[in-house]
Amino acid sequence: METGSWRLKGGLAQMLKGGVIMDVVNADQAKIAEQTGAVAVMALERVPADIRRDGGVARMSDPKMIKDIINSVSIPVMAKCRIGHLAEAQILQHLGVDYADESEVLTPADTNFHVNKWDFNMPFVCGATDLGEALRRIGEGAAMIRTKGEAGTGDVVQAVFHARTVIGQLKKIISLNDEELMTEAKNLGAPYELLTEVKKLGRLPVVNFAAGGIATPADAALMMQIGVDGVFVGSGIFKSGDAEKRAKAIVQATTHYNNPEILAKVSEDLGEPMVGISVSTLPKEERLEKRGV
Repeated sequence: METGSWRLKGGLAQMLKGGVIMDVVNADQAKIAEQTGAVAVMALERVPADIRRDGGVARMSDPKMIKDIINSVSIPVMAKCRIGHLAEAQILQHLGVDYADESEVLTPADTNFHVNKWDFNMPFVCGATDLGEALRRIGEGAAMIRTKGEAGTGDVVQAVFHARTVIGQLKKIISLNDEELMTEAKNLGAPYELLTEVKKLGRLPVVNFAAGGIATPADAALMMQIGVDGVFVGSGIFKSGDAEKRAKAIVQATTHYNNPEILAKVSEDLGEPMVGISVSTLPKEERLEKRGV
């Protein structure tokens, strides 16, 4: 996909607003995701729950698997590269993925630098735990932001915390004058020019999705009610009992997030949910959200 400016890349991401992006590990899962209403799929060899369980070094997926998924669906396909891994990002662009996710779910390749996303035609999505982190990634060229949450746990608590943190900080920025904005830019470690744009727009200049621990229709609805633009669902669908039914239900819940009647109906008889891990029990060294701030 040949694209142009950062504005155009951001416009492509805007087209995903209000939707669900699902992690898939093969073409069959990608087809289920498309049929159940996903607006895009994330192609990866192992969902975050398996990456967390297996340990070791998690890298970019096999290019052949990514190509198989690209060829199997008509909706956009995303794929992950390691934080700071320029060569993996270049490979993803060559493969023709629609978006690259520079992801903390994979083992970081560089502890000091992220990929310079301005050098690429494809848009990037990046994770963030607060406004400063989000604006730093946008300053590097990210066209889409997602909460980091705590991927692979089925525990939505950190996604909620990150989303509320970003939204609360946005409200503060909007109320500041120019002198205060400069000080806040220093406090956040974020580009001053982006803070002025946030103040003018009243929001982030790119879409902001929720990710990390979303496992049920109610989780998806909660994140939408908090104020995100859409949701990523990783392990929560294909690690559950009835993946197709749960996928449909999460899509419906994301669309009708303010309708308790629909939410109750789509939450019935979904089979066994994924086995979760309480984030509060995770040692600090196992927290993926701490990577690449």
